[in-house]
Amino acid sequence: MKLSARNQLAATVKSVNLGTIMAEIVLTVGDHELVSVITRHSAESLGLKVGDKVSAVVKSTEVMVLK
Repeated sequence: MKLSARNQLAATVKSVNLGTIMAEIVLTVGDHELVSVITRHSAESLGLKVGDKVSAVVKSTEVMVLK
């Protein structure tokens, strides 16, 4: 599948916490963790499980830099 978003990070699923409506997905990207909250339906449709190789796609209208 091709996607126009530029901010795509190769990641591994570290944990999947399914709630009633939403799911918290923790990903590892190198030495860092990234947390995504998606609908439970989406998590189940994707069949996400620990160890899966996925792409994290970051879409934002603003990126702040702090030094």
